[in-house]
Amino acid sequence: MGATRRPRLQANPAPGPALPDSFFDRDPCQLARELLGKVIRRRLDGLWLSARIIETEAYYLHEKGSHASLGYTHKRRALFMDGGTIYMYYARGGDSLNFSAGGPGNAVLIKSAHPWVDEVSGPQALARMQELNPDARGQPRPPARLCAGQTLLCRALGLKVPDWDAQRFDPQRFFVQDVGQSPERIVCTTRLGIPPGRDEHLRYRFVDAAYAAFCTRNPLRRGQQAGRDYDWMDRYGAVVD
Repeated sequence: MGATRRPRLQANPAPGPALPDSFFDRDPCQLARELLGKVIRRRLDGLWLSARIIETEAYYLHEKGSHASLGYTHKRRALFMDGGTIYMYYARGGDSLNFSAGGPGNAVLIKSAHPWVDEVSGPQALARMQELNPDARGQPRPPARLCAGQTLLCRALGLKVPDWDAQRFDPQRFFVQDVGQSPERIVCTTRLGIPPGRDEHLRYRFVDAAYAAFCTRNPLRRGQQAGRDYDWMDRYGAVVD
């Protein structure tokens, strides 16, 4: 008898089109809101690793919380490039992912995301993300916490500063896609980690309310009050009750 043939694994379909460069060429706060619900696609080891953006922060050239406010350097050159340029830097012992926005020096930090599983990125892709980003004991990190922070996100997607800083998106390896998901409500609050005296009061942090429990720090945690600690926004940026 002949050798038994193993069934051929069916390849996952390719992801849809990337967001055009023009999508990123807009006001940072608007871009930060409109990136919520979009999916980051990262091809690694033959798999498309994917994460839905759930938390962003906007930064402007002329406010003290931004890297660009410290002036142009070669390391910060991506901030002064066209919208949609990738800006990566080291923070808290890991890599951080940003996209330049409209206007020199303006950008959006991708603060956290949530694993996205679909016909393009299946269980194998999720398992690969967990391998890349285990917990402190070396065990698989729960999906809800896998991308719950800017360095955790980059680790889970295998994104490194030397590989991607000051680069453009590559449709074959790394890009952002609109999969038709938009937050019903957005939480607008102050950014995290801004030192006192560096415009820490500005409410330039945006969180998809449905995923608030899975972001870097839940803005709806006990003790927080609407109006005092955060505002509710609709998907168009209008403050709502």
